This record gives sequence, C-alpha cells and structure tokens, in this order.
Amino acid sequence: MTTALTATEANALAAVDEAGIARTLLELLAVPSVTGSAAESELQHLLARRLDALGLEVDLWAMDLPALRADAEFPGTEAPRDEAWGLAAVTPGGGDGPTLVLQGHVDVVPPGDPAQWRGDPFVPTVVGDVVHARGACDMKAGLVANLAALAAIRASGARLRGRIAAHFAVSEEDGGLGAFGTLRRGHRGDACIITEPTGGALVTANAGALTFRIEVVGKATHASTRDAGISAIDAYLPIHAALARLEARRNTAPDPLMSDHAIPYALSVGRLRSGDWASSVPDLLVAEGRLGVRLDEDPAQARAALETCVAEAAAANAWLRAHPPTVTWPGGQFASGRLAPDSPLRDLVRDAHADVVGGPRLPERGAPYGSDLRLYTAAGVPTLHFGPGDVRLAHGPREQVRVSEIVAATRVLVLATLRAVGVR
Repeated sequence: MTTALTATEANALAAVDEAGIARTLLELLAVPSVTGSAAESELQHLLARRLDALGLEVDLWAMDLPALRADAEFPGTEAPRDEAWGLAAVTPGGGDGPTLVLQGHVDVVPPGDPAQWRGDPFVPTVVGDVVHARGACDMKAGLVANLAALAAIRASGARLRGRIAAHFAVSEEDGGLGAFGTLRRGHRGDACIITEPTGGALVTANAGALTFRIEVVGKATHASTRDAGISAIDAYLPIHAALARLEARRNTAPDPLMSDHAIPYALSVGRLRSGDWASSVPDLLVAEGRLGVRLDEDPAQARAALETCVAEAAAANAWLRAHPPTVTWPGGQFASGRLAPDSPLRDLVRDAHADVVGGPRLPERGAPYGSDLRLYTAAGVPTLHFGPGDVRLAHGPREQVRVSEIVAATRVLVLATLRAVGVR
C-alpha cells in the first residue's frame, strides 16, 4: 500500500538533480581520502563548502585528539593520524519539529594491490550507469545521496517544521573516531539514517568487531639445528586451530536478523608476522585479527572468550604452558548496536521506499560488520542504515556503484526526511 504524495513532496522529488548526482560522485571519488591521510581532511573541507552553499549552518572543527583518546569510551583507531576534522551542519530555522540526521563517513580503505585494478583506483571509470573507483559504494555514493537530498529539499522551497542535520565523519573504517567526536561535541538528532550500502535492504543492527593481537614466543637457533629450538610458527598452530573452533561455537543459533549470513560473527586472523632470517628458527610470532561481537553482547565478554580460548590451547601444549602467549586489544573496538523494535524510523523509511520505488517491501537485516550505528544508538539516537550500493563490492578492486541506485536512494531519503521533520 502506498501513500499519495503531497504537493511539497512531489516538488522535492522533482528537484532531484540526476546529472548533478553523477558529477558530485566523480568529484568526491577523485579525492583519495584514505583513513588518516591528508586527503581525508581535504574532503571534509570540500564537503563543508558544499553544505555552506546549500544554506546549512556549518560546524567544521579540528578535533582534540589527545582529549578524545583519553576518554574512557574512546572506540580506538588503527591508522596513524596527526589530525581529524569534524563536520556537522544543520538547516537553519525550523520550529518545534524533530531533527533527522543524515550521516556518512568520508574515509576509505587503501586500494591494495594496484595490479588488481583496471586503472588508477582514484580515477573513476564510468561504464554506462556504473562507476568504478575506491570508495564508490563505501561510501561516497551515500555521501552524494545525502547532499543531493538536501539540495532537492532546498530547491523545492519546502518550509520545514523541524531540522535536517548532516554529520560527515572521518575514521569510520578504523574505529569510529569521527562519529565519536561528533557526538562528544554535542551534535545529536531525534533519529539518524546512515547511508551505508545496503543492497536493497534495511539494516537495523550491526555486529561488533574487536581487533586483537596474539604474541607467541619460540626459541631461536640455526635452521640446520632446528631440533635445538622451538619455532614460534609451530607453537602458534594449535592456537590457530582453537580460534577456528571458537568461531564455530560463537556462530551457533545467531540472532534472526543475522540469519542471511553464513558466518555472522567472523573470527579472522588477517596478519601474521614471524621470523627475521630464513636460516633461523623464529622466536616470535605476532598474529593480528578481528573478532566478531554478537548482537547485544558486551565486548568484555567477547574479549574474555578469546582470551580463554588462547589460554586453554596453551594449557594443552607443553611449550606454551611454560611460555604463555599474550593477548592484547589494539586498534578499533566496535561494539554491536541495533534499532529498537518499536522505533518508527523503520517504517518511515520502508514506507518512503514503497511510495518512491515500489516493489517488494524492504527486507530487514543485520550486518556482520561494525559501523557508526552503534555509537549513535548508544547515545540514544535511533539509527539505521539505508543507502546505495552493495557492501560485497566494498574494500575490493571491483568496487562500484550504479548512478541509478544513488538517484533512487536520494529520492527515498527526500521523502523520508520530509516526513520525519514535518512540513509547515
């Protein structure tokens, strides 16, 4: 069932600039805003100018990194950085209506092996309706949709009862420093839509993710007499096997929102470092990885589960019993988060999608990755994900998005935003 559009809604939808969406996407993709880089800050300043041109009241500030890092709830980071810029803006005026936040992150992950790309990852390639580049779907398409929705509503001349806020954040990929600092500065809303790529679904929950480091010692000796030493690599192997068993246990009977994922709460070792000479038995191995946090699970419980797993594996091995491995938790620390079951935001976006796009009702899912959603929900701001693109293409050399997807998402955002904040 669809709802008839008001004249104001129809005017705002008609004002969506499809050609402008394509131009803005190419402009943002050309800025190589890798997490922690100078280009990340460059993009924040570019977006601040965009928001100012749209008539919003803009707050662009240099974050106090030492103060944020000293905060007991600091979410952690992984990429080195000397600066971080916060950016929040809000439509002026407004009456007694609510404030809706349109949120997105500006940082992207590094491109990886250049040989895997068809060209420069930061020079967008356009093939018909499809745009290829690092950050295309994660999540510059979402940033463009936010900007385009704000522009369409402004162009329509709609008189808003509430206010629309835009929060553009750095450092989402490595922990959420940008969103954390934005919320600590006092920027809030009555609800929030994060335009992460959701592939035609409504994402109302996120699993968490904790970065861990395991250090295993060995006993160095010449490789020709390896029996006189203990290889840290060999010593680590029973721990690796134990981690696989832990992952299997933690993925039994997952929350129904996570049932579409083969491994909702993945445990992955992403980096191993060991040895400094081919002809020496290595005396240290460092394993770094990511532990999935189950929905509603206290991160402290997740950490304890991995630490117990490593300790039990060590207890069953003579060398490791005498030389216990150490477990530490550097880097990003994402808790889980979810939208409350009774939040009206869920149906607001679903109904707007039905009225603009039609077709089947948006399915509701959880996501197996961490995001800024958990920071907003923890701050009391009902939050969900809805945006253009397919997250399965993110972080890889085939990253892409269809311009038509951005246009459709923009139109849904326009309608959902007008209905959320109200029109006089």
